[in-house]
Order: sequence, then structure tokens, then C-alpha cells
Amino acid sequence: MNYVLSMLPSLWQGFQVTLTLFAITMALSIPLGMLFALLRVSRIKPLSALVNGYIWLMRGTPLLLQIFFIYFALPGIGITLPDFPTAVVAFVLNYAAYFAEIFRAGIQAVDRGQYEGAKVLGLSYGQTMRRIVLPQMVRHILPPMSNETITLVKDTSLIYVLALNDLLRAARLIVQRDFNTTAFVVAALFYLLMTLILTWAFQRLERHYARYDA
Repeated sequence: MNYVLSMLPSLWQGFQVTLTLFAITMALSIPLGMLFALLRVSRIKPLSALVNGYIWLMRGTPLLLQIFFIYFALPGIGITLPDFPTAVVAFVLNYAAYFAEIFRAGIQAVDRGQYEGAKVLGLSYGQTMRRIVLPQMVRHILPPMSNETITLVKDTSLIYVLALNDLLRAARLIVQRDFNTTAFVVAALFYLLMTLILTWAFQRLERHYARYDA
């Protein structure tokens, strides 16, 4: 027990890096994903095609490769980012593409009659999306959003390749130092705690919006 307590400060510092990356990614990728989704379903064909291509590129290549590209390839054209901003940019751009597809599916799941009713009421396209479609979209996107968010928690471990002292790297340093794998077990508990809290929060949201289902 004393050994576990002795490693907690180091693991906690690593967990703070993991949690910070997670929070920043969520805060930036969700609004960016929403913007991409709206452009994806817009009537402006060139913009829709451009966003579709971006989504295809980001979803079709590994996140780890995107991290390497930003870190190693961009300096060749004069763009050099420190380790943590590299991780933030890669994660935000990647997850914005995934969230965009989730939001697009949610928007298209809203019954077409809602659009027609809004048109009869004289609402513009923007008003229709803001007041009618997007609020109804929420209950459709909660399950896939929950899955993607939990995936993000696990994907944060990829920043290990940038030598950032995240939770996984902190655990590995302890294991290498002490030749004891207990740190990996404790790190797993940190990840499981995060996913447990997120699962509980999304289940609460799903129950809340289920009350409004017809």
C-alpha cells in the first residue's frame, strides 16, 4: 500500500497532462466539428465537397501519423510547434472530423417535416437550424458522442511518442525504475475512472432527452 501511495504524486502529474489534453480537445473539436457538419450539409457545394474531403482525410489516416506529420513535416515549411501544442492541434483536427460526421448524421436524422413546418412559419434556414433542428439533433448524437469521447480518453496515451509526461509515460517510467508493473495497474484505474464518469454523465443526458421522445 505504501508503494502505491508513493507513486501517486508522479501518476497524478501525468494524469493532469492527460486530462488537460482531453479537456482542450473537447472544448475546441466540438464547436469546430459542428461548423464542419453545417458546412457539410449546406447548399454551397464547393464548401461541402471541401469539408467532405477533409473529413475523409482525417478519418482515413491514423491519428498517430497525423501527430508525426505535424511534429516532423511542418517544420520543413517553416511551421514548428512545441510538443504539447502539436498534440492539441493533431487531436482537435482529428476529433473535429469525427464529431462532424456524428453531428451531420444527427442533423439528417431530424424528420424532414420539421424543415417544412419551419418554412411555413417563415423561418430562415439559419433560424430553422438553430431553433428547431439542432435542439432535436442532441438526443440522436448522444450514444455515438459517448463512444467517441471514451475513445478520446484512451487515445490521449498516444502523446507518449512526443515524450510528454502524460499518465502512461509516468507509469512506464516508474515501472522501468522499480521493475514493478503495479504502476500500470494504477494508471489503468485512472483511465477507468475517467471513462466511468463520462459514461455516467452521458447516460444521465440520454435519460434526460428520452423524456422528450414521442
